[in-house]
Amino acid sequence: MQKLHLVMGGRVRDPQGLEFVELDKLDLVGVFPDYASAEDAWRSHAQRTVDDAEMKYVIVHLHRLLEPDIEIN
Repeated sequence: MQKLHLVMGGRVRDPQGLEFVELDKLDLVGVFPDYASAEDAWRSHAQRTVDDAEMKYVIVHLHRLLEPDIEIN
């Protein structure tokens, strides 16, 4: 099964949360075929904004959203 992952980032209201502000300015880095490549992209983008506490990049497990009933091993 293909395990798609989305990497995205943007400004958050609270650095400890995931409430993104200015949704029209989200940085949609891309969709990746596996976690390892998504993590590489996430790490690269997150490190560029390490000094800005209100910028956050995340990995979204698209495969879990697309097929929530399938167990992932």
